[in-house]
Amino acid sequence: MSEEEACEGRSRKKDAIMPTTRNCSTPTEQDTQQTPTYWSGSAINENKGMVDNLRRYGIITSIKVGEVMETIDRALFVPGGLQPYVDSPMPIGYNATISAPHMHATCLQLLEENLQPGMRALDVGSGTGYLTACFALMVGPQGRAIGVEHIPELVSFSIENIKKSAAAQPLKDGSLSVHGGDGREGWPEFAPYDAIHVGAAAPEIPQPLIDQLKPGGRMVIPVGNIFQDLKVVDKNSDGSISIRTESSVRYVPLTSREAQLRG
Repeated sequence: MSEEEACEGRSRKKDAIMPTTRNCSTPTEQDTQQTPTYWSGSAINENKGMVDNLRRYGIITSIKVGEVMETIDRALFVPGGLQPYVDSPMPIGYNATISAPHMHATCLQLLEENLQPGMRALDVGSGTGYLTACFALMVGPQGRAIGVEHIPELVSFSIENIKKSAAAQPLKDGSLSVHGGDGREGWPEFAPYDAIHVGAAAPEIPQPLIDQLKPGGRMVIPVGNIFQDLKVVDKNSDGSISIRTESSVRYVPLTSREAQLRG
């Protein structure tokens, strides 16, 4: 399971420089480059430069999110031969992608209040493990960061990537873990979650994910088929759900492993 990108965003910050906007058609791994970018080319050759650009374009405004993205080097989670610091999704095999940096930053900021030390976070469609590693640093050793990915090879790849990263200690201590499974069913073992991120577009919000969201918790999930919106789902203290649209996006579909591999 994986991703995407933001089509012409409806809720960009007013002072942010708009990205280059390209065609917004049905996503496949082959057209991951047909997405909006805030910058392109290979001028950015280090992780800090990428984060500095995200600040410059008004995408990162949170001190904490900036620090975490500087600490977790994106290059460790992008397959070799690709440019890890370009603001574009990158193919990771198996008809999946790793999101563009601006989408990672956006989702981290939307979830920041629910990624405080000691909280629990679920990353559905965890891919190469990048966002799961970021979650682990934000919730700290007393919290729990869980990745769920239904491609076994990506589960193994993500664990190896995390071992090389600044999130290696949480992985070793067990406060970070990555599991093979159907993310549409969540991961009940460690529920309820304060934060849930879904890295692929669902035709509708899966009920198991709503059930596993803690009262006061928040989920960020792309919803739709050809036309998709990034939805922010808040569970209120009485268990009721509030949903708002953050922006228009383009992600690969949240589907079964077999359907994903068929493309």
